[in-house]
Amino acid sequence: MRIRSLLLLLVLTLIAAFTALNWDVFLADTPLSLGVTTLQAPLGLIMLGWLIFVVAYCLVYVLYLQSNVLMDTRRTAKELQTHRDLADKAEASRFTELRVFLEAMMKQSAEQDKAAQQALVARLDALEHSLRTSVEQSGNTMSAYIGELEDRLTPDKNEPAALR
Repeated sequence: MRIRSLLLLLVLTLIAAFTALNWDVFLADTPLSLGVTTLQAPLGLIMLGWLIFVVAYCLVYVLYLQSNVLMDTRRTAKELQTHRDLADKAEASRFTELRVFLEAMMKQSAEQDKAAQQALVARLDALEHSLRTSVEQSGNTMSAYIGELEDRLTPDKNEPAALR
């Protein structure tokens, strides 16, 4: 129990004990003035009645406030759950959009890679063809030089011997 509840229970117990100990005094008739008239009634019993009425009224008021707080809390919890569900759906939607976007970007990247690879292969083929042509021309040129050197180094049978 909370300290306030214990304190309230202690006060009510003390009032009940005081009432029990002084019950004869509570029931004693005394002259009471109502402003216009005077009457004989037990003052203690009237005051005890008022006390019970005020305590009962306060308890009803506290119960009313507590029920309002509980209803507000329940309503707020429902609204919070609704907003949480809405946020989860929005987040799931964003994840779906992100997945679609990433898939599109990956597809575009794959297409760009494929195009770049094809361009690279085409360029390598062109370079290879150019290199072969250059090597072939170099070989032909080298063969021509070697043939010319052979012609210079070997005597020709048709040439006169004096020139040899």
